[in-house]
Amino acid sequence: MKMELDELPEGWELKPLGACVAPKEIWNQSKNPRERICYVELAGIDNERGVIATYGEIEAASAPSRAKKVMRAGDVLFATTRPNLKNIAIVPAKLDNEICSTGFCVLRPKADEITSGWVYSVVRSDWFVSQVVRHDEKNAYPSVSDDEVCAVEIPVPPLPEQRRLVARIEALTGRLEQARQARQTAITETATCLRAAIARAFADADESSLRPLGEVTGIIGGNSVPENAPLPGNGEERIGLMKVSDMNASGNERFITSCRLETNRAAAVALKLRIVPVGAVVFPKRGGAIATNKKRVLSIPAALDPNMMGVYPQPKSGLTSDFLYRWFESLDLAELQDDGGIPQVNKKHLDPLLIPVLAESEQRVIVALLDALHRGLDELRRLQREVEAELAAFTPALLAKAFRGEL
Repeated sequence: MKMELDELPEGWELKPLGACVAPKEIWNQSKNPRERICYVELAGIDNERGVIATYGEIEAASAPSRAKKVMRAGDVLFATTRPNLKNIAIVPAKLDNEICSTGFCVLRPKADEITSGWVYSVVRSDWFVSQVVRHDEKNAYPSVSDDEVCAVEIPVPPLPEQRRLVARIEALTGRLEQARQARQTAITETATCLRAAIARAFADADESSLRPLGEVTGIIGGNSVPENAPLPGNGEERIGLMKVSDMNASGNERFITSCRLETNRAAAVALKLRIVPVGAVVFPKRGGAIATNKKRVLSIPAALDPNMMGVYPQPKSGLTSDFLYRWFESLDLAELQDDGGIPQVNKKHLDPLLIPVLAESEQRVIVALLDALHRGLDELRRLQREVEAELAAFTPALLAKAFRGEL
């Protein structure tokens, strides 16, 4: 298979990858016994950074059957399962002579032919992956063989040119990576400040302002819609029929503006559904979904399913919906759940919790402060996505230029 280049730069060759790498090295415990091994699985690769992020230190006798391939420092691991995910990394010195999964094609560069950096740059390129994935189309399970990876013909410059190009690639992509890491650090620090501000905003309240949540809010657990019940959509006010999945499907980080299923108020009342009003804070109350700590605010009235709960300010409580939502952010619902049986949060857990009931002007000040911090965090995340998109677009273009000898 040929690379789509009109002409290779002078001194370059087009070679099958297999001609540039050494044969694979297989480990056999009976012939080469070891007490312990460091083992790299496919999940151990961080495919965004292209590094081995995690590995296991295990007893060799209990190693999984896929622990077969020997790695050497400088080898390039190319995951043959779902190659389009680019689970690719260079083996660091600390994992020299350790073991990886048979789900990797281990590419060991021949020192007189090619460098690790050039192999790594080539096989992480969109062009190379597209060549490999062509073979993937005939397989029901998305994987390719080592032979198919090694059969791809790649551009091979002279060794000095390989080193120069790899250094140039690393320098240029390194600048964007530094920007990405700086943004990530800023996001982490801002999120930490936000959590501290949320905790401080409510912990500093005067004790005289504290009221049990059950006294100043309505707390409603959901119930089931009868099977095959008619759910007319026309008529008066629409009522959402909210499930936990609607929390995840919401395009808004804060508000629920629609539900996958809806009906009208008359039908919901006839079915004896528990309707939660606009402005209620809703969240999962049962099972593993509690640990996500997701909370949303209803922009439409909704009847909740049995896995959800809603809390809303009582009309004369003095609480605002915005303040209640921000207060709920300070709670870790997982800490409230029952220990026995299926984890769940019930009204009995929420009723005695103390919430500060402040003057509305004070509530607005606290909400405005926390909203501003959230906006700052959201902006940092937006900028981070832009940097990552820029890096994702820049790297393939850079490699394409390198393959043409234009760097």
